[in-house]
Amino acid sequence: MEVGQLYADSPPYWFLLIRAARLRFRPARRRAVRRMTRRHTTHAGSGQTPTRRRSRPGTPAEHRAAEHGRVASMGVSVDRDSAEATRWTIHGERVVDDSRRLRLSVASVELPDGVRFEQYVLRIPRAAMMVVLNEHDQVLMMWRHRFIIDRWVWELPGGYVDPNEAPAATAAREVEEETGWRPRNVESLLSMQPIVGSADAENLLFLAHGADYIGSRPDVNEAAQIAWIPLDSVRDRIASGEIVGAGSLVGLLHVCAFQAN
Repeated sequence: MEVGQLYADSPPYWFLLIRAARLRFRPARRRAVRRMTRRHTTHAGSGQTPTRRRSRPGTPAEHRAAEHGRVASMGVSVDRDSAEATRWTIHGERVVDDSRRLRLSVASVELPDGVRFEQYVLRIPRAAMMVVLNEHDQVLMMWRHRFIIDRWVWELPGGYVDPNEAPAATAAREVEEETGWRPRNVESLLSMQPIVGSADAENLLFLAHGADYIGSRPDVNEAAQIAWIPLDSVRDRIASGEIVGAGSLVGLLHVCAFQAN
């Protein structure tokens, strides 16, 4: 069974997003640098340096009380009360199409400033995928044709999570059915949403260390070739456009970045 996420084979947006973020925040970064420079530079003609900002008055207990309603996440405080005021509100959804693998609706949305509009929303069942590694630092992948974008690509094995089936069991079953290898030592890797602005299409990724070949013939409808790809070739394959699916990209890049741990 194919993963089936509508946007799993979209072009890799990550580079465009990173570039856009850099362009967007570059002026702010320059302004911050100028402020820091002025702060530590002698005032022209006065011979004096700027006065340091005074410490916040009050006791530590008062400081903690002032932080009520904030949540610390990785050293960053988030004001939940202020954040709640920016929530987008859905007043209703009108179903356009509803099938086993897709629900398409039109949502009536209200922005924090009161503006209302309609937007198409996709709701797709969860899918599970697996990064299977062997002792030679190779990853199990499938060479297949994706008709929507009419391209041949390398992908991780995976598929839809069946009702009442654990996602880890789904991922392991799909690996076996699609590749003929049975994964060992399966662990959870991460959860991701490939196009969170328009669709609820959760992808659950798992990691397996080792696999046993069970000799079953892979499904001809799923892949033209099954191969163990060297991990050190992943970056070049991404750059050349051989790996474009969002789930495959995130799973492989995560493993390449953190496999030492």
